[in-house]
Amino acid sequence: MQLNNNVTEFILLGLTQDPFRKKIVFVTFLLFYLGTLLGNLIIITTIKTSRALGSPMYFFLFHLSLSDTCFSTSIAPRTIVDALLKKTTISFSECIIQVFSLHFFGCLEIFILILMAVDCCVAICKPLHYMTIMSRRICSVLVAVAWVLSLVQIFLALGLPFCGPNEIDHYFCDLEPLLKLACTDTYVTNLLLVSNNVGDYSSTQPSTVSSSVMLMFSYIIILHFLRNHSAEGRRKALSTCISHIVMVILFFVPCIFIYTRPATTFPMDKMIAVFYTIGTPLLNPLIYTLRNAEVKNAMRKLWSKKLVSDDQF
Repeated sequence: MQLNNNVTEFILLGLTQDPFRKKIVFVTFLLFYLGTLLGNLIIITTIKTSRALGSPMYFFLFHLSLSDTCFSTSIAPRTIVDALLKKTTISFSECIIQVFSLHFFGCLEIFILILMAVDCCVAICKPLHYMTIMSRRICSVLVAVAWVLSLVQIFLALGLPFCGPNEIDHYFCDLEPLLKLACTDTYVTNLLLVSNNVGDYSSTQPSTVSSSVMLMFSYIIILHFLRNHSAEGRRKALSTCISHIVMVILFFVPCIFIYTRPATTFPMDKMIAVFYTIGTPLLNPLIYTLRNAEVKNAMRKLWSKKLVSDDQF
């Protein structure tokens, strides 16, 4: 695709220009990113190697951890390196790739969260038909569809010409900052972007607001059905659902704030972006493991096997 651009690179202004604060950014992002990699890779390894974690919920959790790892990797490594440099530049092609990867894995996470809500809803509302409805084949097809649909992204940015200012007041490339630099009228593009995120399903990209409403509605249905369960059944189901609801809130609230308003900038935007780019991927493993006895037991068994094998050698 040939693009009419005079701009070959962009200057990222980052989170701060102060040398001391840039060191804080470096340490913070490095620790958070390493924590994200460690936590999510432990979950991926545990689910992949444990026979006890073969239910659809853990199949989806595997792909959620994978998408979290990739989502954070699309931003964190470059931000860590940029924090050590006086002036940070990114080529046009690298910028577009970053926008694509950020929104691809972000959209994938939305789809996975929707699938996890559906799985939870079926498990509680149709327990006798659960293994038939949520068979491994159906789950594999649903996840494959989620990966494919997430590819339909960033065509709004690809068609924009950039021929003037090239300073991005952010620490990574994103659609909103790029729209401000385009040397054309972006009113219609902004309108399409906002309407899509608020509730337009004319494209295959999931709407941020509509997806969050759909998720919360599914959990309301679950809570309604739980009235007929025993106290022990309600406790176990609520334990699982609360983890999902916390994750949905942590992911969707910042995204709704950033992506569902017209192209305006607030001083807090960068800090909110920090939360959903490196904070949420780090919290996901903690939320899903600390409240899940099966995952914790599988991790202990995996660690025990590792210690036994090390002793034998």
